Amino acid sequence: MNQGYFITGTDTNAGKTWATIALIRYFKKLGKVVVGMKPVAAGCELNNRNEDALLIQANATMPVSYDLINPFAYKLPVSPHIAGMGNPVEFCKIIECYDVLKASADVIIVEGAGGWYAPLNAQQDISDLAKALSLPIILVVGIKLGCINHAKLTYQAIQQSGLICAGWIAVCVDTDMLKPDENIDTIKHLIAAPLLGVLPHTPNADFDLLAEKIEII
Repeated sequence: MNQGYFITGTDTNAGKTWATIALIRYFKKLGKVVVGMKPVAAGCELNNRNEDALLIQANATMPVSYDLINPFAYKLPVSPHIAGMGNPVEFCKIIECYDVLKASADVIIVEGAGGWYAPLNAQQDISDLAKALSLPIILVVGIKLGCINHAKLTYQAIQQSGLICAGWIAVCVDTDMLKPDENIDTIKHLIAAPLLGVLPHTPNADFDLLAEKIEII
């Protein structure tokens, strides 16, 4: 039986990719065949490839084609519905790539773009993609000023979508933030989903260390 999660965030730069790689490494340590996917990415300047998607590709437990991981790669670092004018995001292509990856893996981790309502094309946003894939959601909360409000709003939106929120991960993105532990504790009391891990800020991404902070209940 395949296991999978859709990773969404409270905002852009909330730490979704760090959480995604940490989860991949976590399941690797459990002996699982794990692949990741970033269906839509903007700011693809490395031969029309995205740095985060390349990181996801490099961490898979088996060789995976880049085009399967990131079928919609846009050069401009702007919202996908703007960057993709002329080549808009198509869910049917994403689902086709997802099915190929899922068939070869025990676990698949799908990273969204931006926040829960970030538009992907003229009609659909990240929440629509999550519903189309019908995966449990892991919410990544960037721990910075305003994170309590953003976490509560996003969690409520996930609940309203009818999807399951399997848990949330706190990512300490602001080294200058005052009282981060108190903010995390407040969110724990406001969100019914379990806290799956607190990822500390590190100058260089030590994903094995971050994976040790994850625990899937």
